[in-house]
Amino acid sequence: MKPTRGRFVLVESLTELDRRLSRGTRDLTGWRLVGLDLRRHSETLAACDTSRTTFAGCTLAPGDETEHLRRGALVLPAVGITPVDPRRATLYAPEELYDYPDYQRTLDGRAYAWQQEDAGPDAAIAQTLHDHAVDVALGAWVSGRELAGVMGGHAARRGSRAYDDAARLGCALGTELTVATGGGPGAMEAANLGARFARSGGDALAGALERVAETASFRPSIDAWVSSARRALELCAEPVESLGIPTWHYGHEPPNLFATAVAKFFRNAQREAILLQLCNRGIAFLPGAGGTVQEIFQDACENYYASEDSVAPMVLIGTEYWTERHPAWPLLRSLAAGRPMEDRIHLVETVEEAAAIMLEVPGRPQPRL
Repeated sequence: MKPTRGRFVLVESLTELDRRLSRGTRDLTGWRLVGLDLRRHSETLAACDTSRTTFAGCTLAPGDETEHLRRGALVLPAVGITPVDPRRATLYAPEELYDYPDYQRTLDGRAYAWQQEDAGPDAAIAQTLHDHAVDVALGAWVSGRELAGVMGGHAARRGSRAYDDAARLGCALGTELTVATGGGPGAMEAANLGARFARSGGDALAGALERVAETASFRPSIDAWVSSARRALELCAEPVESLGIPTWHYGHEPPNLFATAVAKFFRNAQREAILLQLCNRGIAFLPGAGGTVQEIFQDACENYYASEDSVAPMVLIGTEYWTERHPAWPLLRSLAAGRPMEDRIHLVETVEEAAAIMLEVPGRPQPRL
């Protein structure tokens, strides 16, 4: 079903675009314009906020592409054919997704554009087969590993305290466990970065954080964001494996380069469920907004109905944040009362406390598959 409200608005006809703009709409944040000839809409779009708009397979007036890119929009070319292998046998490596210096030409960019422009049954079948193949490959990759999940806001900017905290958490967990994240930017990227540098020493990690901070966000330029990540990777003497599980559903947010293995799905619901189920050593929840709150209670539901030997720790980081700003903790504690999960939910102030809890050995719950 085509999204017409909420986080994303998909517009596939000029009639629909004109109808929306005629109402006075000028904020196109989260809009996805697909396959439209927008040459006659140049002045109208110039007056709109297109800083987070996706133009997939659209025809723009001369100079408009450069302007919208400068603002932070994502402009993707028409693809036409399936860019991914629906029957691939392995997870992605970051280098495979970023196979060109120009993001618009990368496999990741082409796959996102293809998903937006082709909603026919053949594309739906290809995406379903692809996600099944990735799921099988993921099952093989995680076999025998103990995974610790790190969830948190995608908006954490490189160079911020929130970003550095997530990196320190990933580094601490990565010394003994396999870190798993949503694979995107922000806190997810930071945790994968920290995990990758877990055996490279504190100086190397500090240097990597300095290098990525030169480009605080993937907006307005994904290419610049990727380039600074590549420079940070040069400092990693002994890479530690970690996992990223992103989705093309949020294709406007690029996958990070620090996860060594990437299980990228087209279907976000499948991706969310898998990510939560795999983390048999628990999940740490850094400060975040709607998505992180959703993940807390999705994980809480898994633990609420789980048998005692399969309940995995949940660690919320930031006392004031989770009791005052977004008071998920009181509800979580009330939900857990009298259940096997009651003594496995935690509210802590620092990432060091969170890492200490998740590195403890007792119980070693099994994956909730």
